[in-house]
Amino acid sequence: MGTTMKAWAVSTPGPIDSGPLVPVEREIPEPGPRQIRLRVLACGVCRTDLHLAEGDVAPRRPLVIPGHEIVGVVDALGAGSERFTVGDRVGGAWLARTCGRCRFCVSDRENLCVAPTFTGWDIDGGYAQFVVVHEDYAYELPDQFGDVEVAPLLCAGIIGYRAWRLTELPKNGRLGIYGFGGSAHLTAQVAIAEGATVHVRTRSPKAQELALSLGVASVGNTDDPLPEPLDGAILFAPVGSIVPTVLTSLDRGATLAIAGIYLSDVPPLNYERHLFYERRVRSVTANTRHDGRDFLDAAVVDGIRITTEQYSFAEADRALSDLAHDRITGAAVLVDFDK
Repeated sequence: MGTTMKAWAVSTPGPIDSGPLVPVEREIPEPGPRQIRLRVLACGVCRTDLHLAEGDVAPRRPLVIPGHEIVGVVDALGAGSERFTVGDRVGGAWLARTCGRCRFCVSDRENLCVAPTFTGWDIDGGYAQFVVVHEDYAYELPDQFGDVEVAPLLCAGIIGYRAWRLTELPKNGRLGIYGFGGSAHLTAQVAIAEGATVHVRTRSPKAQELALSLGVASVGNTDDPLPEPLDGAILFAPVGSIVPTVLTSLDRGATLAIAGIYLSDVPPLNYERHLFYERRVRSVTANTRHDGRDFLDAAVVDGIRITTEQYSFAEADRALSDLAHDRITGAAVLVDFDK
């Protein structure tokens, strides 16, 4: 094996078609204490990667390598690393490290850690042939899913799952999903398996078709009326102007969870029309490792179906462009890292 690897890095953030994601060559990283190095087999393309490349979310280091839905094979162990062995298939995800000492970490709320580290934002991620992750923040992957299938579960799935739980949807409740991409199509299946009636609103005809094939009760465009009030809703589209529309669809006491790291500005809300009767709006901030383990277990038990579109690693820039222009149904995944 040589000493360098191929990767993609965020150069100057800007519109995706201006070329902010550039190919680079880097030294293959060496794992430090309690770290493992993965030879990357697949990496999901998350909307957060797009926000990073376009500057909606500012990179925290120059020429950072994005990607945090990483499936790889352990090929090297750092000092003191004992959880995995060389050859194991392992997942790397968004939450790279937490301090373990702050008031949030010690109360099982590590997603709110005051000094966290995130993969593909603070440290280099999976748009590379090799990546280093801390063993305590890596995931054992279920054998039921192949490399391409399991990659989107590691962020799109986990975040959607956390958003669904934060709606506090009652048993057999009515859930609205706004936007229907990589995360939403996984969340809908878990909700349906748990007894929810799911209504999807998205502007993409292909996404509407996918939603119907997964068993949702209704589909429509964003502004189309719903057949019944909602007990909870999740906003996946990063479009703040949708928030008032969703709130008017909520029943009394219902919660809207916003499942994204970025949202455009929300227009003024009318207290009586949008918030009265104890309607709530909640943001979703990262996830805990417990969320991740729970979701991977649920994905197996519920038999969820992952819809993916594959791109060669050499086409990472095209994958982000297609994501930006709504040309992807389901989740995009990078493959063929050895070419």
